[in-house]
Amino acid sequence: MKIYDINVTTNRGESKSMSEYKGKVLLIANTASKCGFTDQYTQLEKLNAEFKDKGLCVLGFPSDNFANQEPDDDENIAKNCQLNFGVTFELLKKGDVRGENAAEIFKFLTSKQGFKGFDKEHPLSAKVSETLEKNFPEILKGDGVKWNFTKFLVDKNGEVVARFEPTASFDKIKNSIENLLK
Repeated sequence: MKIYDINVTTNRGESKSMSEYKGKVLLIANTASKCGFTDQYTQLEKLNAEFKDKGLCVLGFPSDNFANQEPDDDENIAKNCQLNFGVTFELLKKGDVRGENAAEIFKFLTSKQGFKGFDKEHPLSAKVSETLEKNFPEILKGDGVKWNFTKFLVDKNGEVVARFEPTASFDKIKNSIENLLK
């Protein structure tokens, strides 16, 4: 199976084939509006603005899988993201990104790029690890998404080439995108 074989649902309820993104570099993130990492919407939008005309598509998949940090419905999520963060990149339907009910795209992404740990240099890495160990130890098992704003980078051929945890440096993400767009 390739990523282009997967269908997703837009935040307006329309089915969309990932094959529509053939030839593009994709940065796919699970998002939430009430998270300590929510300011990453701004950083994702900066990447979108800088590279969309060069072949990057940023796709946001809102999820409420982690401590009820995305309580809104799709319409309110879109309004909040546009109003508070200037988001113009595509937001898809809110859904699960881990577990039995995970969207097919996240099952695919995590099967291609497993969890390798949080970036030790980020000031919140220890806090995230401690919170998961203490309150959500089951999340640490396996390669599933560990927290909001986990990002996956897909090259122009549909290969999942990188996974960035919420603690990853946006400079590192930007450099990876630039290399794929060359």
